[in-house]
Amino acid sequence: MIDIRPKIGPGLSGRWQTTLILLVLCCLAIFACGSTALAHAVTEGDKGYIMEISGTHLIPFTYLGSKHMVTGYDHLLFFFGVIFFLYRMKHVAIYVSLFAVGHSTTMLAGVYFGWSVNSFLIDAIIGLSVVYKTLDNLGAYRRWFGVQPNTKAATLIFGLFHGLGLATKVIDYEIAEDGLLPNLLAFNVGVEIGQLIALAMILIVMGFWRRAPGFWKHAYTANVVMMSAGFVLIGYQLTGYFVV
Repeated sequence: MIDIRPKIGPGLSGRWQTTLILLVLCCLAIFACGSTALAHAVTEGDKGYIMEISGTHLIPFTYLGSKHMVTGYDHLLFFFGVIFFLYRMKHVAIYVSLFAVGHSTTMLAGVYFGWSVNSFLIDAIIGLSVVYKTLDNLGAYRRWFGVQPNTKAATLIFGLFHGLGLATKVIDYEIAEDGLLPNLLAFNVGVEIGQLIALAMILIVMGFWRRAPGFWKHAYTANVVMMSAGFVLIGYQLTGYFVV
């Protein structure tokens, strides 16, 4: 096979790719640290729209669902951790599907049946999901306890919590009963579309990074950065629970 990649100085391309990935992860972490109160939230404009309308509005709710997933830094951090060491598309599809099933189930059921959960606690658990997955990526459970947890079950379970976190926020906006079910289904379709968009972006970035010479050298650092953001999310939300 002929290598058609441009010939750049030794290691230069790899260093730039690694630097770019770590910069993206740091930005996500900083955004998470500085904007934890916005986890699973909807912008003020979208919130006002949701609270004012009634009836079936499929396209707007599809858009809102997609926007939520693409801009949800907590989802993106967890997603990044889940597929960090997945190389085969078959495995990526399995884990993404498990997360989607969990997220969709509790989001739809939570809003439809009015399952109200304290938002600080649920968002703390979502921060825990990021910490859990990065520790898994670092091989901590095998070293500490000599066992490997079921990663598929963990992805499904944390997907349930991610969906419940969104449901809790949506309930606060008191969506009109008229057209509730079709609007929720449209919102969920939008979430899945946004999930595919986010997945595509992450896979493209990971594809470039994995070809860089420094990938394995910096994989540990990247997971520590994500884990730190998860701990900040947990601390912020627990502080809000006990203080607010």
